[in-house]
Amino acid sequence: MPELPEVEVVRLGLDGNITGRTLSDVEVRHPRAIRRHILGAGDFTGRLAGRKVVATRRRGKYLWVELSSGMDADLALLAHLGMSGQLLIQPPDAPDEKHLRVRFRFDDDGPELRFVDQRTFGGFLVDDLVTVDGTALPSAIAHIARDPMDPRFDARATVAALRRKKTELKRALLDQTLVSGIGNIYADEALWRARLHWSRPTERLSAAKAAEALAAATDVMREALGQGGTSFDALYVNVNGQSGYFDRSLAVYGQERLPCRRCGTAIRREPFMNRSSYFCPRCQRRSPG
Repeated sequence: MPELPEVEVVRLGLDGNITGRTLSDVEVRHPRAIRRHILGAGDFTGRLAGRKVVATRRRGKYLWVELSSGMDADLALLAHLGMSGQLLIQPPDAPDEKHLRVRFRFDDDGPELRFVDQRTFGGFLVDDLVTVDGTALPSAIAHIARDPMDPRFDARATVAALRRKKTELKRALLDQTLVSGIGNIYADEALWRARLHWSRPTERLSAAKAAEALAAATDVMREALGQGGTSFDALYVNVNGQSGYFDRSLAVYGQERLPCRRCGTAIRREPFMNRSSYFCPRCQRRSPG
């Protein structure tokens, strides 16, 4: 599932292609794509037509478009890419993609926005904007914490909150109400950089080590963003259909049995929350007890 770098790559692409344009009509081609919008397709399309795109926003893994019928944004189109969702900018005369789910047209008759989703896990919700701690957010994600790339992110407060948790370190890093944007890939990479095992108890973690893990997550996500994100297949692409290439830089994630880049020990994989954790058993020793 796309994490912060992949979602930010998509947001940047949208920002340069749809901001300032006005939606003329929206075509819902598959009901699952708007299943989160419980009022149905008629309400979904009706609330969007005639709205101007004011800005594109992101918090953690969540992406939305601020829309307005006047001068100020008062509505959000919240998007979740799921496992295979793609937001593509296409000429109006381009052939329809096989898994096209929603089409957004604009009143300038220019390139349209298409949502393509093979597995139909992604989708949209039209939501009201609410103000939380001075920031306008879709109400559905008002509980989501700031991410490390947010200018108002408070690393010290996040470290303190993480250490108050009584859980495993990786579980804390994946808790989107604590710090958003970090998923399975970048958690494993950050913990390798910080030389910490994923099961390390947070309540026994020093402030310095907690800060190191958080800084490592921030660094690895910035590096991934600079390389267009991580793509393991053709399902994650930017708005122009191009894949990211950070997968070539991964130190542990997906590297089972390959030698650690630091010490040469074979990378190990362990089950974790119906997924997997990858780590170096020498560099990231499990805490005793």
